[in-house]
Amino acid sequence: MDQQMEQYANLIVREGVNVQPGQTMVVNAPVQCAAFAQALCRQAYQAGAAEAVVFWSDEVVNKIKLQYASDDVIGDVPQWFVDRATHYVQKGACFVSISANDPELLKDVDPAKMALMSKVTRQALQEYRKYLMTNQGCWCVTAMATAPWAKKVFPGLGEQQAVDKLWQAILQASRADGDDPVGDWSRHVQSMKTRVDKLNAHHFDALHMTGANGTDLRIGLADDHIWCGGREESAKGILFSANIPSEEVFTAPHARRVDGKVVSTMPLIYNGVMIDGFSFTFKDGEVVDFAAREGYDTLKLLLDTDEGSLRIGEVALVPYDSPIRQTGILFYNTLFDENASCHLALGDGYATCIGGEDRTDAALEQKGLNRSLSHVDFMVGAADTRITGIKGDVEIPVFEQGNWVI
Repeated sequence: MDQQMEQYANLIVREGVNVQPGQTMVVNAPVQCAAFAQALCRQAYQAGAAEAVVFWSDEVVNKIKLQYASDDVIGDVPQWFVDRATHYVQKGACFVSISANDPELLKDVDPAKMALMSKVTRQALQEYRKYLMTNQGCWCVTAMATAPWAKKVFPGLGEQQAVDKLWQAILQASRADGDDPVGDWSRHVQSMKTRVDKLNAHHFDALHMTGANGTDLRIGLADDHIWCGGREESAKGILFSANIPSEEVFTAPHARRVDGKVVSTMPLIYNGVMIDGFSFTFKDGEVVDFAAREGYDTLKLLLDTDEGSLRIGEVALVPYDSPIRQTGILFYNTLFDENASCHLALGDGYATCIGGEDRTDAALEQKGLNRSLSHVDFMVGAADTRITGIKGDVEIPVFEQGNWVI
């Protein structure tokens, strides 16, 4: 396992953030992921990084704060916290974030307190978030198996068995379980580029998504939208992979041209709370009605984040027969579950999806890009999902029975 972890860390460093000689790499790491954070640092130095820095977090301490601290304390983001991120943004660092949260940990915490903490943190870190969302620097979200997460995914196994099985699932999904993870990943993202090029050649005005569960949604696409997937390119021309694993190709919807109903097909873990059996109805791009069998209050708080959280910032296409879906595992982690299903994201859109890295917010909004403090993916693909691309009066099949036909 130590050797596999080093190979996995090397994949994140070389293909994820693509560390450059003399560059700084920052790792956002939960304390329970110390071994993986150390491996990332080791691999970064071996790749020529000038410095590897770790920002530690502790989700249990965070829960205690949410349980006992006042709203005034929770709503106060210290300046040193902001300055730390800004310092490394200004240095041109690349950023790795390890996703390994316990899906059950915050289920008994007041959703309003979690929403407050999430909102003020995003507001305080706007410069950092813009640096990532516009690809001014390279970034990558990845994962490590931890005991609480593994026990949620594999409740019938003992703790170590569950951790081992989750590790193997992570490595398999990330194409890091073979003899040449870097080469395997490179070949994978090159195949995704072929699909991206086909979609960009069509330049659809809209997509129409339907399913037997009640989904019937027309998604207008932003003016001058660009499909992306696999590798992305930073403002400095450095190629990187923002998510490992990744099976999606994605673009920017038009914030005011989404109409109809969409029904979720997988649970969403948001702020440590499970939201399940939910649906949204859109009119002129805005959520005008919603429902949820579980997690309704948390979903309402998400939609109340700001005006942009009521609109769609991303549409991503993932075939139903993707390797992650074929594992049959529900990961309870968006990084993996979103790569097992077509998905949408409430909130902020990626400026890179309309070639707008250097444009003002006003110019981006004029093209139809949504702006928000939030960006929350939720899964909508199923075995019978049908998607057509609309160009004028012409409709071209894109997905049939949940899979690519274009």
